[in-house]
Parts: sequence; structure tokens; C-alpha cells
Amino acid sequence: MQGAFETGVYPNRFAAFGHDDAAVRRKLEETFQTMFYGPEDRRIYHPVGDDMGYMEDTGNHDARTEGMSYGMMFCVQMDRKEEFDRLWRWVMTYMYMDKGENAGYFAWSCQPDGTKNSWGPAPDGEEFFAMVLFFAANRWGNGEGIFDYAAMARRILHACVHKGEQPGTGDPMWDPENHLIKFIPNCNFSDPSYHLPHFYELFALWADEADRPFWRKAAEASRAYLLKACHPRTGLCAEYANYDGTPWRADPARGRHDWFYSDAYRTVANIGLDACWFGDRAVESPIADRLLRFFSEECGGDTTGVYEIDGTKVDEDALHPIGLLATNAQGALAAQDPAAGDWVRRLWETPLRTGPRRYYDNCLHLFALLALGGQYRIWMPKEGA
Repeated sequence: MQGAFETGVYPNRFAAFGHDDAAVRRKLEETFQTMFYGPEDRRIYHPVGDDMGYMEDTGNHDARTEGMSYGMMFCVQMDRKEEFDRLWRWVMTYMYMDKGENAGYFAWSCQPDGTKNSWGPAPDGEEFFAMVLFFAANRWGNGEGIFDYAAMARRILHACVHKGEQPGTGDPMWDPENHLIKFIPNCNFSDPSYHLPHFYELFALWADEADRPFWRKAAEASRAYLLKACHPRTGLCAEYANYDGTPWRADPARGRHDWFYSDAYRTVANIGLDACWFGDRAVESPIADRLLRFFSEECGGDTTGVYEIDGTKVDEDALHPIGLLATNAQGALAAQDPAAGDWVRRLWETPLRTGPRRYYDNCLHLFALLALGGQYRIWMPKEGA
């Protein structure tokens, strides 16, 4: 089966439940308006001055590269260039690091006034920034300076691959030997939800020419890694995992990350988007059937629990149950079992979350609406560009 990269076709999976493309566009616009311009207790976007804005992690009262890059992806997919440029200017003004061993990367967390909470990066931000910048270049064209989107994307990816080649220049974000993304640059383990082979396929077309073979290998390596990291029966993965796919277990004083918890929810959503975009290349699709079968049959559709990756229930409550419902629904893009469609129906019927923890859940909700509605698209360069 070919994916949208080859066919240019992005199916509307909500149509099976009576929601045509016009209904999808209305729902997307309503969701965007609530998240960007709704009441203070609903929105997560905040304009700053005449030309900037940031996305707030409402549970932690900060701005993160994760959320900023997510906001930019929403904007490029929904043709909101003004908000995109506001977010990108805020990122470059406050998050970009121009000194120290992490120069060329972005501080993963900043206070709402722009003060850096950390001088360390989180690689999922960098890979999303690079992708949304390429899409912006292809959809809207390049500008000057930081708004030469494609040049900035290539600059980010160059740092991600080549830092550390000279002494004292920090560490790369991908392991140069196994081509796997790291949890943070100066570590030797990964986060399965960071693996975006569908992005790396496009980086292999648009990054610096010398690095394109690296990205082709990274796409292949990430798909193989996900098959190792996700449990062979449940499809669940840990938040952090070693390079061999086994859960990463830290000092207990630092908290647990070896179970299926918040970060890990995104993994099946990423697999779904990979299947949508690249079809037969997305060899990790069986994971989606396993995971959705686990939640449908063993959990009765409940998304409020916390689990070991073998499915053993832990005496904890999920912090983001709406986010988990959304990622399961997006995972249906990769699933073969027709019963997976029930998650698609449930997503449509589920309202956005309210309250202080709404940021992560609602971002995952909007991503799933875009993907399942056929609106999360690869923006290719215009002919002659």
C-alpha cells in the first residue's frame, strides 16, 4: 500500500461516521480558535507585543520547545502564517542558545517572560522545528534572516548531526553509530516517542546534501528500534528506553520512566502518521493493532490507567487520559483491525480538556483531528522552487 507521499491522498477517517471534509474543517477551526484565542482558562497561546507569542504548558506554567514546535505545526497545517512567525520569533529571541556547549540548540524550557529555565535542549523540539520550517518554506516561501525557513531548518539539522565532531562543541542529538535519536544529547539512551521516521524520510530529501544518507539510515533505524521498544503483545513502550529497546531504569530517586506513561503515548500516534504518509515503508504498523487491542479488550477502552509495558496495571492514575485517547485514535491510521475505528469515533465525540493540565492533552487532540481528518499533510516544494 502506498502512502500519501506517493499518492497525494490524505483520507478523512471521520467520513465513516458521517463527518465530511467541511465538517472536519469546521471542527479544526473551532479547536484552533479555542486553543489560540479562547478564554484564559481554555487557551494555551499567548500573543506577546506586536510580533511574538508563546504556547504555555499550563500544567507547569512554562513554554517548551515541544509546545512551541507543536504550535508552529498547527499553524503551518492550518495556514496561519502570522501566528507561526510570532511563535518562531519568540523561539529565536528567547530559546535559541548562542553560547556554551549547546550553542546552536534551543533551551527546552523558558518562563513566560523568556527567561531560560535550562540551558539544555530536548531533541524532540529540534526535529519538530526543522520539519515545520521546511513545511513553511514549501507552503509560503522563504523570507530573510530567521524567516529563511529552509536555511534555518538545515542549520538546525546540521547541528543535530555534527556537534561534537570538534572537541568542546557539545554532543550530537543522534548517535552517529546507530543513527538513533537520544533523549538528551549527552546520554546514551532514547525516548521511543521521539522517533519520527516519517520526518527523517523528508529530511533525507531537504537537509544538507551531504547529510541525506544519514537521514535515510535514521528512518530505517527508527522503524527497527520501535519494533524492539514496543512490547510484542501489548504494543506498549516505556517513556525512555535503551538502544536495544529495553526500558531505561534510572535511580529511583529520579522517578520512573520505564513504564507506559505520558511521553510514551505519542509513539503510536507517530506510527499512525508514518503509515499515513509512507504506507508500506512503515513496517511498525503491527504495533498499532497490538496496542489498540490491549486498550479495547483488556482495558475496556479505559484510558485512565498506568501500565508496565507488559500490561501489568500500576497503582497510579494517568495524568493525560484525553491525550491517550487522542493518540490511540491517531494510531488507528496504522491499524488493520476494523475495530480500531471506534477510537476515531470516540475522538470526534470527546471535547477538549479544561483545567490546568489541558496543554498536553489538547495538543495531542488537535494533532489527531488533523491526521484523521486528512489535514496533517506533507507540504512539498512548489514546482520550480
